[in-house]
Amino acid sequence: MISEHLIPLIFGIRPEFLLFGLTLLGVALFHRYTLSVAIVGLAFILAFKFIFIPEFNLSEHLFGHVSFVNQIFDKDMRVGEWSTLLNLLGLLIGFSILSRHFEESRVPEYVPNLLPNDWKGPLVLLIAIFVLSSFLDNIAAALIGGSIALIVFNHKVHIGYVAAIVAASNAGGSGSVIGDTTTTLMWIEGVHPFSVFHGYIAAFTALAFFSIFASIQQDKYQRIQKDAKSDVAIDWTRLGIVVFILLSTILTNVFFNFPALGVWIAILIGAFIRKPDWIEAKNSIGGSIFLISLVTCASLMPVNELPAASWQTAFTLGFVSSVFDNIPLTKLALEQNGYDWGMLAYAVGFGGSMIWFGSSAGVAISSKFHEAKSVFKWIKSGWHIIVAYILGFFVLMFFMGWNPEPIVKKNNSGNPKQTIELQNPIPKSPQN
Repeated sequence: MISEHLIPLIFGIRPEFLLFGLTLLGVALFHRYTLSVAIVGLAFILAFKFIFIPEFNLSEHLFGHVSFVNQIFDKDMRVGEWSTLLNLLGLLIGFSILSRHFEESRVPEYVPNLLPNDWKGPLVLLIAIFVLSSFLDNIAAALIGGSIALIVFNHKVHIGYVAAIVAASNAGGSGSVIGDTTTTLMWIEGVHPFSVFHGYIAAFTALAFFSIFASIQQDKYQRIQKDAKSDVAIDWTRLGIVVFILLSTILTNVFFNFPALGVWIAILIGAFIRKPDWIEAKNSIGGSIFLISLVTCASLMPVNELPAASWQTAFTLGFVSSVFDNIPLTKLALEQNGYDWGMLAYAVGFGGSMIWFGSSAGVAISSKFHEAKSVFKWIKSGWHIIVAYILGFFVLMFFMGWNPEPIVKKNNSGNPKQTIELQNPIPKSPQN
C-alpha cells in the first residue's frame, strides 16, 4: 500500500477520476443497465481506495468523525455524507408517492381547460413548473409537471420536452434558497438569500429560449388535449395531502435542513386518510439507488481544490455538474469561498439539466419516462438546454458582471475565520 499523495497519475489524472469517468461512460452507453453500471463503478472505486490508500476510512467518509449531537449543533464540523444520501433517498421515493397522489386527485385531467390548445399550451406548463420550483424542491416540481404532461399529451411526451421539464424545475430553483438543495446549502453556510436572487436573470433568459423550442417540439409530436373530460371530479382530499406534503417539506427544510423528514411524516399521516400507491414507491427505488451510487462516487473523488474562483470557473462548473453531482461541487465551492453566489447557483443548478442524470430531478422523472435514460437522445433532442445555459450565463454576466462575495464563517470557538483574498476583485479607484 502507498500513501495517497504518492499515488501515480495516469496521463496526469488520478485513477479515481478515470474510474468515475468510465462509470459515466458506461451509463451513457448502456442506458438500460444504468443501475448495474453505477453500482459496479462504485465498487471499483471503493476497492481502489481500500487497496491503495491505507488512510481511507469509509465510515468516517459517510458518518464523519464527531458525535451525532455535535454534527447537529456545529455545522463547521465534518458531518459525513450520510445526511445528503439519506435526504436524496427519502425525497426521490417520497416525491414519487406525492406525484401519484397528485395524479389520482384527477387535477391533471382538468388542466387542459386552463392551457392554450396550440404550442403555447406546453409553453405555459413549463412556465408553471418554473414558478412552482421557486418555492418547492425541484424534484417535486419536475414530477408534478411530468404527471400533468402524461395526461394532457395522452402519454406521448417528446424527450426534448421531458428535458425541458427538468430544465424548468432546475431553473426555477436556481435563484431561491428554498427551491434547490444547492441554494439551500449556500444559505445554511452563510450566503444571504438575496445574494443568489440575481441568478434569476440567467434563469429567465434560459427559460425564454429553451421553452419555445421544446414547446414546438412537443406540439408537433403530440398536440395538447383540447378539452378536459366532462365528468372529472377532483379528489380534494388527495390534493390536500399533496399540499400537506409540500408544506411539511418546506418547513423541515428551513428549520432542520432535512426535507425528507417532512415528506415522510406527511405521507404517513396522509396514509390514514388516503392509501398511498406503495407500488409507485417500489418502482422508484432503482432510480434512487442509481443516483445515490453516483453521488457517492462523486464524493469519493480526490478533489482537494477547484481552480481559482472566477466567472470562468463558475461557467465551467455548469458543464461539470451535468455529469458530476452538483451537491459536492457546491460544498467545495463554499469551502473555497469568494464566488458570485447567484452566478454559481445558476451554473451548478441549471447546468445539471444538460444530461438526465446530472440532477436529482432528471433521475426522478426518468422513472416516468424510461426513454429519457438515453444520454444521446437527451442531448440530441434537448440541444436547446445546452444553448440556453450558455445564453443565460452570458446575459447575466453582461448585466451584472462578476461580483464575488466572501462568506465570513465562524470557527468552533465562535471567532470569525480569516477571509480569503478575492480572485478577480472589482478594481478600486486609486487613492492619494
